[in-house]
Amino acid sequence: MSQLLNSEMSTSATMTNLSDSSDASVAEMKAEAPNLDVGPPPDGGFKAWTQAFLTHIVFFNTWGVTNGFGVYEEYYTGQLGFSHFSVSWIGSVQIFFLFFVGVAAGRLTDAGHFKPIFALGVFLQLLGIFMTSLCTRYWQIFLAQAVCVGLGNGCTFCPALSVLSAYFHQNRAFAVGVAAAGAATGGLIYPVMVMHLIDMPNLGFPWTMRVVGLVMLITYIPCLVWFAPRLPPRKTGPWVDWAAFREVPFVCFALCMYLNFWGLYFAFFYVGNFARDRLGMAAPINLVLVLNGVGVIGRIIPNIIASRWTGPFNILIPLSFITAVLMYCWAAIRSEGSLYAFAVLYGLTASALQALFPAIATTMTPHANKAGTRVGMIFTIVSFATLTGPAIAGVLINRDNGGYLYAQIFAGSSIALGALMGAVSRLAKTGFVLRARV
Repeated sequence: MSQLLNSEMSTSATMTNLSDSSDASVAEMKAEAPNLDVGPPPDGGFKAWTQAFLTHIVFFNTWGVTNGFGVYEEYYTGQLGFSHFSVSWIGSVQIFFLFFVGVAAGRLTDAGHFKPIFALGVFLQLLGIFMTSLCTRYWQIFLAQAVCVGLGNGCTFCPALSVLSAYFHQNRAFAVGVAAAGAATGGLIYPVMVMHLIDMPNLGFPWTMRVVGLVMLITYIPCLVWFAPRLPPRKTGPWVDWAAFREVPFVCFALCMYLNFWGLYFAFFYVGNFARDRLGMAAPINLVLVLNGVGVIGRIIPNIIASRWTGPFNILIPLSFITAVLMYCWAAIRSEGSLYAFAVLYGLTASALQALFPAIATTMTPHANKAGTRVGMIFTIVSFATLTGPAIAGVLINRDNGGYLYAQIFAGSSIALGALMGAVSRLAKTGFVLRARV
């Protein structure tokens, strides 16, 4: 009874302070106020870390497959005769849909529909993978692997991240880092598996894709059983939180990540082509494996530092600048050893940016039960960067008559501008406080 009284008093005080607001806004606050009293996040414990492990599996089956797309590019260009530019659209559109459906998936998660949305995502991923095993033409592969798998990725990734963020506060960056490490493990296991199975005469491409689908199905079973949203449903409110666009930190952070992701995936998509075309390397796919392999360290260590000492924003900004510098340095590489060194360093910093991004995105809201909506909004904005970035790089390579300098300058400059916007977002969030933990 006393708890209900306290809740009513808190709601009354809030309404008094916002007396100049519209009746609709006050009604929304009344409807949401009871849902906010769920207590603080446990920030640990068996159930919370179980959600982190399950989200690791989601990263494994979404970003892990996406980051290892280079092995498919080698097969599609070498065996099926597709152009590099055409194949890059398959990977770009897959990432685009992973982010683009974020608004719808995030809002439905906030409204209490996590289970059906997540199950739909798993179904679409498996359908796309198994249909790809039957494809022989470009448009068939595009619809199955780019569109269908991409939509499935979006319906699993954003909701899972929203559920995980509700279980952590102080240790959120570390928990997201543990989950994001799944992108590195998947980026190693799936390409190696595909690379070895696809050359077996009794298997080939069709059965290789079916094995990939079987691995996905088995690993998703624990997620379908044990994922457990902590926050109560938020039935009211719009699908897009337009008030976020009046918040300078939110807008600048969205621009920061748009610019970062505009140039970030150029290396993941084209480093193998660069190694073969410019240096004559016989096994360029090994560079993709190196980029993904070091990502285990890059996704966990910076998040540990952020969680315990600095905060994720204070790590993301300098790492973004370093990533831009590395992209510029790539233009000067003329040997295999230097390219492998670049792959190691770039893989560390790029994977750290990928892991820190969702950790910060979940904090860009004053209300925990709007996290899914806000994260989905940022993901949707970023989706257009992942769609157009690799394509722009491909056009610049053609303009440079097969050279990579124009594309490297574009990618490096984009990431550098992203770092600058990140600094502006932090400044708007904390003011001129150098040691603020954010």
